[in-house]
Amino acid sequence: MIALTAAAPVVAQPLTLTAMGDSLTQGYGLPADEGFVPVLQDWLRARGHDVNVINAGVSGDTTAGGRARIGWTLADNPDALIVALGGNDLLRGIDPAASRANLDAILVAATEAGVPVLLAGLPGPGNFGPDFKRDFEAMYGELAEAHGALLVDDFLAPLTARMEAGESLSGLMQPDNIHPSAEGVRLIVEAIGPEAARLLERAGGGGAGG
Repeated sequence: MIALTAAAPVVAQPLTLTAMGDSLTQGYGLPADEGFVPVLQDWLRARGHDVNVINAGVSGDTTAGGRARIGWTLADNPDALIVALGGNDLLRGIDPAASRANLDAILVAATEAGVPVLLAGLPGPGNFGPDFKRDFEAMYGELAEAHGALLVDDFLAPLTARMEAGESLSGLMQPDNIHPSAEGVRLIVEAIGPEAARLLERAGGGGAGG
């Protein structure tokens, strides 16, 4: 007598989205569940995306630091990658050409590993001169286009827009006026979330279930 065994159903595994960045990604100054990564994960899951978002934010990190650790970050085999670096390069006045080279190396490594990327930029300051501002701001869009990455021009866009409109950022920033508050993070995630969802689609799934 031949026994027939039904094949076990294939259970889809959650996608892994790694967020590489600095203190803005790491969640500096906030409770563990109110930083960018857990709030983004909740946002995506609430919209039907089966995903785990991994916090690869390191406070104080520069693009050079990201370049130094991209190998072991990719060694964990993420399905997709958010790269949000450059803020500390700005604070240190690092030559945008050096920042560009570092981000380029990160994107090359991700491309070679077959990992789609969402690159998040920041607006350049005016205090280093117009050339610095121009070169810093241009590098994100140009690198995203060159490597086929998704792009968010400004990680802090909702806060930047309010500031430029002359509106108060009261309640949206921590006392240092550098890092967003929990409410500020929620606004940031609302803006970035749709692009993160697009990134998951590029990663081969994670789409909203029905």
